[in-house]
Amino acid sequence: MIEVKVPVLPESISEATVAVWHKKLGDFVELDDVIVEIETDKVVLEIPAQDSGVLTEIRAKEGQTVGEQQVLGILEKKPQDDSKKTPTAESDSTKKEEPIQEAPEEITQEAPEEATQEDQQNSSELSDKGDVSPKGNRLEERVPMNRIRKTIANRLHSATQNTAMLTTFNEVDMSAILSMRSIYKEAFEQKYSVKLGLMSFFVKAAVESLKKFPTVNAYLDGDDIVYHAYCDVSVAVSSDRGLVVPVLRDAHKMAMHDIEKAIIDFSVRAQDGTLGVDEMSGGTFTISNGGVFGSLLSTPILNSPQSAILGMHKTQERPIVVDGEILIRPMMYLALSYDHQIVDGKEAVQFLISIKDALEDPTRLLLKV
Repeated sequence: MIEVKVPVLPESISEATVAVWHKKLGDFVELDDVIVEIETDKVVLEIPAQDSGVLTEIRAKEGQTVGEQQVLGILEKKPQDDSKKTPTAESDSTKKEEPIQEAPEEITQEAPEEATQEDQQNSSELSDKGDVSPKGNRLEERVPMNRIRKTIANRLHSATQNTAMLTTFNEVDMSAILSMRSIYKEAFEQKYSVKLGLMSFFVKAAVESLKKFPTVNAYLDGDDIVYHAYCDVSVAVSSDRGLVVPVLRDAHKMAMHDIEKAIIDFSVRAQDGTLGVDEMSGGTFTISNGGVFGSLLSTPILNSPQSAILGMHKTQERPIVVDGEILIRPMMYLALSYDHQIVDGKEAVQFLISIKDALEDPTRLLLKV
Protein backbone atom coordinates (compact mmCIF):
# COMPACT_ATOMS: atom_id res chain seq x y z
CA MET A 1 0.00 0.00 0.00
CA ILE A 2 1.30 3.46 -0.94
CA GLU A 3 0.14 6.50 1.01
CA VAL A 4 -0.52 9.73 -0.91
CA LYS A 5 0.50 12.45 1.57
CA VAL A 6 0.54 16.22 1.84
CA PRO A 7 4.18 17.24 1.29
CA VAL A 8 6.28 19.12 3.82
CA LEU A 9 4.98 22.71 3.85
CA PRO A 10 7.11 25.85 4.33
CA GLU A 11 7.36 27.28 7.83
CA SER A 12 4.97 30.12 7.05
CA ILE A 13 2.21 27.69 5.94
CA SER A 14 0.46 25.35 8.37
CA GLU A 15 -2.36 23.92 6.29
CA ALA A 16 -3.74 23.54 2.79
CA THR A 17 -7.00 22.77 0.99
CA VAL A 18 -7.64 19.86 -1.35
CA ALA A 19 -8.29 21.62 -4.67
CA VAL A 20 -9.01 18.86 -7.19
CA TRP A 21 -8.54 15.13 -7.58
CA HIS A 22 -7.23 14.23 -11.04
CA LYS A 23 -7.76 10.50 -10.46
CA LYS A 24 -10.90 8.61 -9.46
CA LEU A 25 -11.28 5.52 -7.30
CA GLY A 26 -10.21 2.49 -9.29
CA ASP A 27 -7.99 4.47 -11.71
CA PHE A 28 -4.59 3.05 -12.48
CA VAL A 29 -1.88 5.64 -11.76
CA GLU A 30 1.50 5.68 -13.41
CA LEU A 31 4.67 6.82 -11.65
CA ASP A 32 4.83 10.66 -11.52
CA ASP A 33 1.20 11.08 -12.64
CA VAL A 34 -0.43 14.02 -10.86
CA ILE A 35 -2.99 12.49 -8.52
CA VAL A 36 -4.30 15.51 -6.66
CA GLU A 37 -3.72 19.26 -6.31
CA ILE A 38 -3.70 21.06 -2.98
CA GLU A 39 -3.96 24.81 -2.52
CA THR A 40 -2.01 26.77 0.08
CA ASP A 41 -2.25 30.43 0.96
CA LYS A 42 0.17 31.30 -1.83
CA VAL A 43 0.40 28.53 -4.39
CA VAL A 44 -1.19 25.39 -5.81
CA LEU A 45 0.91 22.26 -5.31
CA GLU A 46 0.66 19.17 -7.50
CA ILE A 47 1.13 15.83 -5.74
CA PRO A 48 2.51 13.17 -8.10
CA ALA A 49 2.45 9.40 -7.62
CA GLN A 50 5.58 8.01 -5.97
CA ASP A 51 4.94 4.67 -7.65
CA SER A 52 2.44 3.06 -10.00
CA GLY A 53 -0.71 1.46 -8.66
CA VAL A 54 -4.47 1.66 -8.31
CA LEU A 55 -6.19 4.43 -6.34
CA THR A 56 -8.24 2.41 -3.86
CA GLU A 57 -9.08 5.03 -1.25
CA ILE A 58 -9.64 8.79 -1.04
CA ARG A 59 -9.43 10.07 2.52
CA ALA A 60 -9.64 13.83 1.92
CA LYS A 61 -12.35 15.21 -0.34
CA GLU A 62 -12.13 18.34 -2.48
CA GLY A 63 -12.48 21.45 -0.33
CA GLN A 64 -11.28 19.72 2.83
CA THR A 65 -8.57 21.37 4.92
CA VAL A 66 -5.50 19.19 5.42
CA GLY A 67 -2.23 19.45 7.31
CA GLU A 68 1.38 18.61 6.61
CA GLN A 69 2.05 14.91 5.94
CA GLN A 70 -1.66 14.07 6.23
CA VAL A 71 -2.70 11.03 4.19
CA LEU A 72 -4.92 12.06 1.29
CA GLY A 73 -5.43 8.68 -0.33
CA ILE A 74 -4.13 5.15 -0.80
CA LEU A 75 -2.59 3.50 -3.84
CA GLU A 76 -2.50 -0.30 -4.06
CA LYS A 77 0.62 -1.39 -5.89
CA LYS A 78 -0.23 -3.89 -8.62
CA PRO A 79 0.53 -4.46 -12.30
CA GLN A 80 -1.59 -2.46 -14.76
CA ASP A 81 -3.14 -5.63 -16.25
CA ASP A 82 -4.46 -6.66 -12.86
CA SER A 83 -5.72 -3.14 -12.23
CA LYS A 84 -8.56 -3.68 -14.64
CA LYS A 85 -10.19 -5.70 -11.95
CA THR A 86 -10.69 -2.78 -9.61
CA PRO A 87 -12.61 -2.85 -6.33
CA THR A 88 -15.48 -1.16 -8.16
CA ALA A 89 -15.51 -3.83 -10.84
CA GLU A 90 -15.37 -6.63 -8.26
CA SER A 91 -18.22 -5.03 -6.38
CA ASP A 92 -20.24 -4.83 -9.60
CA SER A 93 -19.61 -8.49 -10.44
CA THR A 94 -20.63 -9.47 -6.91
CA LYS A 95 -23.82 -7.54 -7.29
CA LYS A 96 -24.58 -9.30 -10.56
CA GLU A 97 -24.35 -12.69 -8.87
CA GLU A 98 -26.80 -11.67 -6.17
CA PRO A 99 -30.50 -12.12 -6.88
CA ILE A 100 -31.99 -8.92 -8.28
CA GLN A 101 -34.98 -7.64 -6.41
CA GLU A 102 -37.30 -5.87 -8.79
CA ALA A 103 -39.07 -2.78 -7.53
CA PRO A 104 -42.87 -2.81 -7.60
CA GLU A 105 -44.19 -1.92 -11.03
CA GLU A 106 -46.14 1.11 -9.87
CA ILE A 107 -43.04 2.74 -8.46
CA THR A 108 -41.02 2.28 -11.63
CA GLN A 109 -43.77 3.92 -13.63
CA GLU A 110 -44.23 7.00 -11.46
CA ALA A 111 -40.99 8.77 -12.31
CA PRO A 112 -41.47 8.72 -16.10
CA GLU A 113 -45.04 9.94 -15.70
CA GLU A 114 -43.95 12.80 -13.44
CA ALA A 115 -41.18 13.73 -15.82
CA THR A 116 -43.57 13.69 -18.76
CA GLN A 117 -46.08 15.88 -16.95
CA GLU A 118 -43.33 18.32 -15.97
CA ASP A 119 -41.98 18.45 -19.51
CA GLN A 120 -45.48 19.09 -20.85
CA GLN A 121 -46.01 21.88 -18.35
CA ASN A 122 -42.64 23.50 -19.19
CA SER A 123 -43.35 23.15 -22.90
CA SER A 124 -46.76 24.75 -22.47
CA GLU A 125 -45.30 27.64 -20.45
CA LEU A 126 -42.58 28.28 -23.02
CA SER A 127 -45.03 28.25 -25.92
CA ASP A 128 -47.31 30.70 -24.04
CA LYS A 129 -44.40 33.06 -23.29
CA GLY A 130 -42.73 32.63 -26.64
CA ASP A 131 -39.29 33.09 -24.97
CA VAL A 132 -36.93 30.38 -23.76
CA SER A 133 -35.49 32.69 -21.08
CA PRO A 134 -37.92 33.03 -18.17
CA LYS A 135 -38.75 36.62 -17.30
CA GLY A 136 -37.75 37.94 -13.91
CA ASN A 137 -35.47 35.00 -13.14
CA ARG A 138 -33.25 35.99 -10.18
CA LEU A 139 -30.94 33.05 -9.74
CA GLU A 140 -28.11 33.19 -7.21
CA GLU A 141 -25.10 30.96 -6.80
CA ARG A 142 -23.00 30.68 -3.66
CA VAL A 143 -19.42 29.55 -4.28
CA PRO A 144 -16.86 29.34 -1.46
CA MET A 145 -13.66 31.33 -1.99
CA ASN A 146 -10.56 29.26 -2.63
CA ARG A 147 -7.68 29.52 -0.18
CA ILE A 148 -5.62 31.87 -2.34
CA ARG A 149 -8.55 34.24 -2.83
CA LYS A 150 -9.25 34.25 0.93
CA THR A 151 -5.62 35.04 1.66
CA ILE A 152 -5.62 37.89 -0.87
CA ALA A 153 -8.80 39.30 0.68
CA ASN A 154 -7.44 39.09 4.22
CA ARG A 155 -4.13 40.72 3.33
CA LEU A 156 -5.67 43.55 1.37
CA HIS A 157 -8.12 44.22 4.17
CA SER A 158 -5.28 44.13 6.70
CA ALA A 159 -3.23 46.57 4.62
CA THR A 160 -6.05 49.10 4.56
CA GLN A 161 -6.73 48.71 8.29
CA ASN A 162 -3.16 48.64 9.65
CA THR A 163 -1.42 51.28 7.53
CA ALA A 164 -1.84 55.00 7.00
CA MET A 165 -2.07 54.49 3.24
CA LEU A 166 -1.93 57.48 0.95
CA THR A 167 -1.54 57.73 -2.83
CA THR A 168 0.29 60.36 -4.87
CA PHE A 169 0.06 60.66 -8.66
CA ASN A 170 2.11 61.88 -11.55
CA GLU A 171 2.30 61.28 -15.30
CA VAL A 172 5.15 60.24 -17.54
CA ASP A 173 5.76 60.96 -21.21
CA MET A 174 6.51 57.53 -22.72
CA SER A 175 7.89 58.91 -26.02
CA ALA A 176 11.55 58.20 -25.26
CA ILE A 177 10.96 54.62 -24.12
CA LEU A 178 8.64 53.78 -27.01
CA SER A 179 11.15 55.24 -29.45
CA MET A 180 13.99 53.24 -27.91
CA ARG A 181 11.94 50.05 -28.06
CA SER A 182 11.12 50.68 -31.71
CA ILE A 183 14.78 51.22 -32.63
CA TYR A 184 16.32 48.35 -30.67
CA LYS A 185 13.53 45.76 -30.37
CA GLU A 186 14.82 43.51 -33.18
CA ALA A 187 18.46 43.65 -32.08
CA PHE A 188 17.44 43.07 -28.47
CA GLU A 189 15.31 40.04 -29.33
CA GLN A 190 17.95 38.55 -31.60
CA LYS A 191 20.62 38.79 -28.93
CA TYR A 192 18.61 37.78 -25.85
CA SER A 193 15.72 35.75 -27.32
CA VAL A 194 13.18 37.88 -25.49
CA LYS A 195 11.18 40.97 -26.41
CA LEU A 196 12.00 44.35 -24.90
CA GLY A 197 8.98 45.22 -22.79
CA LEU A 198 8.06 48.13 -20.53
CA MET A 199 8.48 46.34 -17.22
CA SER A 200 12.28 46.20 -17.38
CA PHE A 201 12.40 50.00 -17.73
CA PHE A 202 10.11 50.46 -14.75
CA VAL A 203 12.00 47.96 -12.60
CA LYS A 204 15.30 49.70 -13.41
CA ALA A 205 13.81 53.13 -12.71
CA ALA A 206 12.35 51.90 -9.42
CA VAL A 207 15.64 50.33 -8.32
CA GLU A 208 17.62 53.52 -8.92
CA SER A 209 14.97 55.57 -7.13
CA LEU A 210 14.90 53.16 -4.17
CA LYS A 211 18.64 53.70 -3.73
CA LYS A 212 18.02 57.45 -3.45
CA PHE A 213 15.08 57.04 -1.04
CA PRO A 214 15.83 54.01 1.17
CA THR A 215 12.80 54.59 3.39
CA VAL A 216 10.53 53.65 0.50
CA ASN A 217 12.43 50.35 0.39
CA ALA A 218 12.03 49.78 4.14
CA TYR A 219 9.19 48.53 6.33
CA LEU A 220 7.80 49.18 9.79
CA ASP A 221 8.26 46.49 12.45
CA GLY A 222 6.70 47.62 15.70
CA ASP A 223 8.63 50.72 16.74
CA ASP A 224 11.54 49.94 14.41
CA ILE A 225 12.19 50.78 10.77
CA VAL A 226 13.89 47.93 8.93
CA TYR A 227 16.03 49.10 6.01
CA HIS A 228 17.20 46.85 3.17
CA ALA A 229 20.59 47.08 1.50
CA TYR A 230 19.13 45.30 -1.50
CA CYS A 231 16.11 45.62 -3.81
CA ASP A 232 13.81 42.61 -4.14
CA VAL A 233 11.06 43.86 -6.44
CA SER A 234 7.71 42.08 -6.28
CA VAL A 235 5.81 42.00 -9.58
CA ALA A 236 2.04 41.59 -9.43
CA VAL A 237 0.92 38.89 -11.87
CA SER A 238 -2.71 37.97 -12.56
CA SER A 239 -3.73 34.32 -12.84
CA ASP A 240 -6.97 32.36 -13.03
CA ARG A 241 -6.56 31.48 -9.34
CA GLY A 242 -6.01 35.08 -8.26
CA LEU A 243 -3.29 37.71 -7.98
CA VAL A 244 0.18 36.40 -7.15
CA VAL A 245 3.29 38.48 -6.46
CA PRO A 246 6.53 36.68 -7.36
CA VAL A 247 9.78 38.42 -6.48
CA LEU A 248 12.70 39.52 -8.62
CA ARG A 249 15.53 38.77 -6.19
CA ASP A 250 18.39 41.28 -6.24
CA ALA A 251 16.69 43.28 -8.98
CA HIS A 252 19.41 45.91 -8.59
CA LYS A 253 21.88 43.39 -10.07
CA MET A 254 19.67 42.19 -12.94
CA ALA A 255 20.14 43.18 -16.58
CA MET A 256 17.08 44.25 -18.55
CA HIS A 257 16.90 41.02 -20.54
CA ASP A 258 17.08 39.00 -17.31
CA ILE A 259 14.16 41.02 -15.93
CA GLU A 260 12.08 40.45 -19.08
CA LYS A 261 12.78 36.70 -19.08
CA ALA A 262 11.95 36.37 -15.38
CA ILE A 263 8.63 38.22 -15.74
CA ILE A 264 7.56 36.08 -18.71
CA ASP A 265 8.46 32.96 -16.74
CA PHE A 266 6.46 34.20 -13.75
CA SER A 267 3.41 34.87 -15.93
CA VAL A 268 3.47 31.41 -17.53
CA ARG A 269 3.94 29.57 -14.26
CA ALA A 270 1.33 31.69 -12.49
CA GLN A 271 -1.24 30.35 -14.95
CA ASP A 272 0.07 26.80 -14.56
CA GLY A 273 0.05 27.07 -10.77
CA THR A 274 3.70 25.98 -10.59
CA LEU A 275 5.20 29.00 -8.82
CA GLY A 276 6.98 28.00 -5.63
CA VAL A 277 6.08 29.48 -2.26
CA ASP A 278 9.62 30.76 -1.80
CA GLU A 279 9.35 32.67 -5.09
CA MET A 280 6.46 34.73 -3.69
CA SER A 281 7.88 35.33 -0.23
CA GLY A 282 9.60 38.53 0.77
CA GLY A 283 10.01 41.50 -1.52
CA THR A 284 10.87 45.05 -0.52
CA PHE A 285 8.84 47.01 -3.10
CA THR A 286 6.04 46.13 -5.53
CA ILE A 287 5.14 47.15 -9.08
CA SER A 288 1.62 46.50 -10.37
CA ASN A 289 0.65 47.02 -14.01
CA GLY A 290 -3.08 47.60 -14.35
CA GLY A 291 -2.49 49.03 -17.81
CA VAL A 292 -2.43 45.56 -19.37
CA PHE A 293 -6.17 45.41 -18.60
CA GLY A 294 -6.85 48.93 -19.83
CA SER A 295 -6.82 50.74 -16.48
CA LEU A 296 -6.20 54.45 -16.93
CA LEU A 297 -5.88 55.38 -13.25
CA SER A 298 -6.06 53.52 -9.94
CA THR A 299 -4.89 53.53 -6.33
CA PRO A 300 -2.96 50.30 -5.69
CA ILE A 301 -3.12 48.73 -2.23
CA LEU A 302 0.08 48.08 -0.28
CA ASN A 303 1.63 44.63 -0.31
CA SER A 304 2.30 44.33 3.44
CA PRO A 305 4.69 44.66 5.15
CA GLN A 306 6.17 46.75 2.34
CA SER A 307 5.82 50.50 2.67
CA ALA A 308 5.12 51.39 -0.99
CA ILE A 309 3.75 50.10 -4.30
CA LEU A 310 4.00 51.61 -7.78
CA GLY A 311 0.97 51.42 -10.07
CA MET A 312 1.46 51.49 -13.85
CA HIS A 313 -1.42 52.23 -16.19
CA LYS A 314 -2.47 52.34 -19.81
CA THR A 315 -0.39 54.43 -22.21
CA GLN A 316 -2.73 56.83 -24.01
CA GLU A 317 -2.13 59.72 -26.36
CA ARG A 318 -3.13 63.02 -24.76
CA PRO A 319 -2.53 66.71 -25.49
CA ILE A 320 0.14 68.21 -23.24
CA VAL A 321 1.97 71.54 -23.19
CA VAL A 322 5.67 71.37 -24.09
CA ASP A 323 7.63 74.65 -24.18
CA GLY A 324 4.43 76.59 -24.70
CA GLU A 325 3.14 74.34 -27.47
CA ILE A 326 0.29 71.84 -27.33
CA LEU A 327 1.54 68.43 -28.49
CA ILE A 328 0.07 64.95 -28.63
CA ARG A 329 2.21 62.57 -26.61
CA PRO A 330 1.83 58.96 -25.34
CA MET A 331 1.24 59.50 -21.64
CA MET A 332 0.90 57.19 -18.68
CA TYR A 333 -0.42 58.02 -15.22
CA LEU A 334 1.71 56.71 -12.36
CA ALA A 335 0.40 56.09 -8.84
CA LEU A 336 2.48 55.54 -5.74
CA SER A 337 0.64 54.27 -2.67
CA TYR A 338 2.72 54.45 0.51
CA ASP A 339 2.46 54.03 4.25
CA HIS A 340 2.49 57.53 5.70
CA GLN A 341 3.62 56.10 9.04
CA ILE A 342 7.09 55.53 7.63
CA VAL A 343 7.27 57.50 4.36
CA ASP A 344 6.75 61.28 4.43
CA GLY A 345 4.74 62.92 1.70
CA LYS A 346 7.79 64.84 0.49
CA GLU A 347 9.78 61.62 0.07
CA ALA A 348 6.92 59.90 -1.76
CA VAL A 349 6.53 62.77 -4.23
CA GLN A 350 10.27 63.03 -4.84
CA PHE A 351 10.53 59.27 -5.30
CA LEU A 352 7.79 59.30 -7.94
CA ILE A 353 9.39 62.27 -9.70
CA SER A 354 12.69 60.35 -9.73
CA ILE A 355 10.96 57.46 -11.52
CA LYS A 356 9.30 59.88 -13.94
CA ASP A 357 12.63 61.55 -14.79
CA ALA A 358 14.36 58.20 -15.37
CA LEU A 359 11.61 57.00 -17.69
CA GLU A 360 11.39 60.21 -19.70
CA ASP A 361 15.17 60.23 -20.16
CA PRO A 362 16.29 56.56 -20.16
CA THR A 363 19.95 57.54 -20.43
CA ARG A 364 19.69 58.34 -16.73
CA LEU A 365 19.31 54.61 -16.14
CA LEU A 366 22.62 53.96 -17.88
CA LEU A 367 24.42 56.81 -16.16
CA LYS A 368 22.61 56.15 -12.85
CA VAL A 369 21.93 59.84 -12.24
